[in-house]
Amino acid sequence: MKLASSFIPNQWRLQAFISSTASTPTFWSPSLRQCRNLQTVVSPVVSSSYLPTSYITQKQIEIPTSSEKQQPPTQEGLGAFQKLPMVMPSIDLYSSALRKSKRVQPTKGIANIAKRERNRGAKQLDALMKELALPLKGYMESFPRKRLLHPYERSLIELTLGDGKYEEVLGKVDVLRKKVLSVGKEHASLCAKALSKREAEDRLNEGVEKLEMVFQQQGRAVDDLLSIAKVLRAMPVVDLEMPTLCLVGAPNVGKSSLVRILSTGKPEICNYPFTTRGILMGHIVLNYNRFQVTDTPGLLRRCDEDRNNLEKLTLAVLTHLPTAVLYVHDLSGECGTSPSDQFGIYKEIKERFKDYLWIDVVSKCDLLGGSPVMYAKEDRSSDEAEIIKYRETGPDESIHVSVKTEQGLNELKRKVKEVLSNEMEKIKSGVRVDQIVGSC
Repeated sequence: MKLASSFIPNQWRLQAFISSTASTPTFWSPSLRQCRNLQTVVSPVVSSSYLPTSYITQKQIEIPTSSEKQQPPTQEGLGAFQKLPMVMPSIDLYSSALRKSKRVQPTKGIANIAKRERNRGAKQLDALMKELALPLKGYMESFPRKRLLHPYERSLIELTLGDGKYEEVLGKVDVLRKKVLSVGKEHASLCAKALSKREAEDRLNEGVEKLEMVFQQQGRAVDDLLSIAKVLRAMPVVDLEMPTLCLVGAPNVGKSSLVRILSTGKPEICNYPFTTRGILMGHIVLNYNRFQVTDTPGLLRRCDEDRNNLEKLTLAVLTHLPTAVLYVHDLSGECGTSPSDQFGIYKEIKERFKDYLWIDVVSKCDLLGGSPVMYAKEDRSSDEAEIIKYRETGPDESIHVSVKTEQGLNELKRKVKEVLSNEMEKIKSGVRVDQIVGSC
């Protein structure tokens, strides 16, 4: 059967030609040097891109090996929030991408005006698409997956941003990236098929307007990601190898005042509950050793399922960090939480974290009178001897201090030094207390 010559592949024709010329002398025979100078041009299509092959980086066309695909993701250590990338506002991201795409020129050597214009339009739309999609892809790769974070930082995300908010925003950014790629490829293809210069210009303008519309409608996800990055990057940096003194107690008992005296932390001090709206970190330097001090939101007497996110932040610090506890009691009646309720909170936390090193402090002792403070709503009929004693002097071996008169502060500082030194020995010996926050 005889095949049409148009269906014979080029490489077969070349092989047949070389074979025939080898056996039959002709008036022209290419030299070896001329054959070596022959070059072939390969124009692969990569991800429907209209950019030349040289524009595609090795990273984009690199295929991971089977061992890389099977390698499980590793868990992040503490400090992941400080590694977050800088996120551009959506309007700046689009403006920058548009400026860069307009600088793209058509391929040299195209004489036909229509062909040159559609080449320019397709390349500019392709460049705009990439300048928008690549930063979004970078954000997706640089922001850590929540399940791979340290449990402490995972708790901070859930309690600060709200459960599911972090994953929701990252998901919207990925949807925006996919939409940009889809719209960009579609309009670059239409521009490449234009039949005239005018049509190519119209297709280019339509593509730019469409991508701009996509960013106007869905670009809010980028701005939300920017806000999340700012919040997380402002979180205090915690060192797991450095002992931490965690100040715990009911709201407005004087924890923040003690943090200012003991460390470099400068918390807000006001006379209302939940003054501390997050975790504040300070440092103490004792004998050339550096220690961490955290001021935490106050705890109320209620079950874990009824606690707000501020209280859960306090429990997260106690659960996931190597801490010694400085528990602050206020028996003066100034804090707004009755001594009996403070006693209940104290017993619960003391039992839950009983293996932690512990310091009890009774604050505002300059306000304590001769008789213990009683709230009108308190029922004394069922009081036990332990709570009666607590109302008068606080827990056994507690240190009575006053920031105003400086009573007991030197004793407190000596005790803090002793406890933090012991906590350092626990860390060096590899001892880890990993309590689980349970419900009451």
